[in-house]
Amino acid sequence: MRPRTELALAVGIVSILGIVVTAIGSHGARPEDDDVRRSTYLAGPFGARGFAEAAQRMGIDVVRHRNRLRDLADTGAAGTGTMYVVLDPTAALSPLDGFELTRAAAQGASLLLVGRGAGSAMACYGYATYAAPARSVIVAGDTVEVWASLARLPDSVARRRGLIEDGSAVSCGPIPSRETTLLATLDGAPVALRLTPDSGGTVTLVADGRLLANRTMRETGAGEFALGLIAGRASRLVVDEYHHGFGPGGGMFAALADWLGESPWGWAVLHLAAVSVLALLAASVRFGPARHIIPRRRRSALEHVRALANALAAARGHDEAVALLIRGLRRRLARPGDTVRGAAGDWLSELAARVTSPASQVAVATLQSLSRGRADAAGVLRAAHAVEDVWQDLKP
Repeated sequence: MRPRTELALAVGIVSILGIVVTAIGSHGARPEDDDVRRSTYLAGPFGARGFAEAAQRMGIDVVRHRNRLRDLADTGAAGTGTMYVVLDPTAALSPLDGFELTRAAAQGASLLLVGRGAGSAMACYGYATYAAPARSVIVAGDTVEVWASLARLPDSVARRRGLIEDGSAVSCGPIPSRETTLLATLDGAPVALRLTPDSGGTVTLVADGRLLANRTMRETGAGEFALGLIAGRASRLVVDEYHHGFGPGGGMFAALADWLGESPWGWAVLHLAAVSVLALLAASVRFGPARHIIPRRRRSALEHVRALANALAAARGHDEAVALLIRGLRRRLARPGDTVRGAAGDWLSELAARVTSPASQVAVATLQSLSRGRADAAGVLRAAHAVEDVWQDLKP
């Protein structure tokens, strides 16, 4: 097998093994399953994609907002029928973010603030989330475990002013006077509240984002509760994805680099690329001067004749050896395209008339005598020398 064929076969086997190993390693395992962000882009057990898809099935338009909240006005969120949703943000909202949300609510939009990360906006309405591990709530007949509850802030800090980059204060606006408890723990701690400001929109506060997670909505009555927060209250949801890390930055090359570095299939592609480069280098043209090989001199026709004569002599085929020598000389002296026909004696008689040198005439006479009688080992050697003499005289 040629070296390049062996190399191609080895590359093919390594490629197949890499694909098989990658497929086995990634079978049944999705990277998003371990992602705890409450993002509507994630379909894992901790994500909130089910909440967004259920809202769309209810006829509600879902818009994923991937910019800063100061660009909220560009989405048209400020208006009746629009609800801005902050689902347990991974990065906590800043005081300026809370100001932007309360300003949108003051213009008639509704708010759904979920989780401790939305604390800056909740504080503008006089509430904060507190850890409440291992507490339970009854949702649509199911017992669901929650890990946080809502509590009213003291008057001294309820409407705390936050500072933005230039040192100026952020005013939250008036606190709504009407509130409704939507969900509470078994010991009475509020988990979800609905506040009704005078602007006409509603502000819904939910302490624990697990109530809107995919797994909880699918396996318990929390799904009915979560959809009840938006049913009939909004025709358009603007979901904050910026604080989950899904900002507008990046491009195709950045996404490709992330995929190559994080996905098992990306690793397989990198390994195959490395193997292909090595294979290309191994099969490439040699650089530098060519090596000098050992010169090999071609053997003369006499050496082949002598070797044949010795082989036939060892097999006691002396007459056959002489006949083969004469036949070979006749074939070598024939013109291209002519066929060798007729008896060897007649041809030798014609050959005697063609030769001119005395040595050739003696050689033809030797061949004639050997072809008519029985030859021995010495006769085979004499025939070989005679053939060579005739060839030297008559070769083209």
